[in-house]
Formats: sequence, structure tokens, C-alpha cells
Amino acid sequence: MKKRLALIDMGTNTFHLLVTEVTEQGQLKELYKTKVPVRLGQGGISNGAIALEASERALRTLRDFRKTIDELGAQTVRAMATSMVRNASNGESFVKDVFEQTNIEVEVIDGAREAELIYYGVRAAGVLNTDTSLIMDIGGGSVEFILCNQHEIFWKQSFELGAQRLMDKFFTQDPIHSESIAAEKAYLDERLQPLSEAVAAYKPTNLVGSSGTFDTLCDIDAQRKGDTSRATATPPASTLSLPDFYEVLQELLTKNHDERLAIPGMLEMRVDMIVLASIAVDFVLQKYGLQEIRVSAYALKEGVLHQMLAE
Repeated sequence: MKKRLALIDMGTNTFHLLVTEVTEQGQLKELYKTKVPVRLGQGGISNGAIALEASERALRTLRDFRKTIDELGAQTVRAMATSMVRNASNGESFVKDVFEQTNIEVEVIDGAREAELIYYGVRAAGVLNTDTSLIMDIGGGSVEFILCNQHEIFWKQSFELGAQRLMDKFFTQDPIHSESIAAEKAYLDERLQPLSEAVAAYKPTNLVGSSGTFDTLCDIDAQRKGDTSRATATPPASTLSLPDFYEVLQELLTKNHDERLAIPGMLEMRVDMIVLASIAVDFVLQKYGLQEIRVSAYALKEGVLHQMLAE
């Protein structure tokens, strides 16, 4: 009996929908995949509540998702909400509204569970081996760090330091000012003390970037080299050399909004947040002396999928 599953990742910036068919042999066939820049955190993340306009955008998107899910006949729907909803004073009433309007039950997951599910997604992409890796997943609201290899998680933590939060705090001029870059790095240094201690204990050799910002960095890098293959399909696993990352970073830091938007491979939904997110990537590479960047196109929703199949 074939089974159709729908997975929704309700991030602070982006909502993702993945509809997959599981064959009798347990093979996965992707039927539909989309991401929508809902910007749930916009106008509310810094004061801890979901703004009315953001809530309306979210509900509209989820009603559209419901239509697609029904058209494709998915029997099981799993919807996960992360940083913005778990921290919002009106998160509970938002979840209730979602259920009333779409019949989608939302699971609000804590940071530790989010990190764990990201690990399973990244592992399924095939980027982990026996080396100790540091996974970094940059959301709009939170950033998850996981120290691990392909067999196990050694340490994990979620920090409420997502790109939307960093943007509200440090993105005062465009192009970003060197003082703001320094201020962001000093802030990360202070807030990521627990990570620094864990890195000293487990000594990762590489950084694994999980989807989002990292996918876009790879897209920009590929386009710069005349490679258009990623435009049709993003491979589950990629690599980004350090010199290539720093060339892209330089471009992001010296251009303004419109100039960044014109960069081949740039997504409009990431055009501003990618600046703050990339500064955070640079901080992690420098601070922990990591010499390699691997990129997983899989993250939270694929982690949920692989956990469901393992049950």
C-alpha cells in the first residue's frame, strides 16, 4: 500500500511544504516541494509576539498548503513550528487559529528537539562520516548547532540568534557598516559560550551547513562559475570551499539590497538576512578554525520524514 505524507516546516522566515510518497518497498518519491517567504517574525520577533499581518500571511499560506495536500491525497500531515511560535506570547492562539482554518495540527517543538530532527535530516543527505562535524542551521529565529558524526550526536543546542533577530539588532545601514559586523561578531562570541566549550571538548574538523542560507551561498557560487545545474535540482549534499565562501561573503558585505538582489543565484526572500547569516558563518569558521564547509540541502522536514519511516 502506497502512503502519502505531507510535512510542513513553519520557520520564522520561511514555510516549507514537502509531499512525499512512500512505496510498499519503503522507497521515497517526492511529489511536491515548495517554500514561501511568510516572514512570521517580521514586525514582532523583537517584542515576542506574532504581528497581525504576519499571522494573516501564515494562515493564507497554510490554507494554500492544505489545498495542495488534499489534491495530492496525503493521508498524514505533520506540521512543525519552531522559534517564533514557541517564543511568541500569542503562539498558542495562533496554533488554534491554524487548526480552525486549515484542520492542520501544529506541533510546537523546542530547540533541543529541533536540533535533533535537523541532525536526522542532515544525516540522510549523506554529508556526515566518521569525522566530527559541527552542523549549523540558521533560521530566522534560532540557530541550531550540533556536534556529531554519522553515528551519533555528541552535543546539541539551539540559540535564539536567528537571522531575523540579528537583522533587527545589527542591520542599521545597507551596505552593512564594518562597526555593525564587529558588533555582531562580539555579540555571537558572548552568546555562544556554551558552543565554544563544546567545540573545545569535541574538536570538529568541518562545518556542515544545513539548507537555507547555505543552499543560497552554493547557488551563488555555482552561478559565478557558470554552473546552472543547481537551478533545476539542488543536490542533497554539496561542498563549498573556503576561498569561494569568502568571495561570496565579500560581495554580500559590499553591496546594497538592490545590488545583492541582482547577484545570480540570490533569492529575494534571503537578500537581506543572508548578510547577517553569512557574518555568523564567518564567525564560526574563524573562531573554531574549521577548514571545510559541507552543505546539506536536507534539514528539519527531512529529519521528521526519516524519523517517521524508522518508527
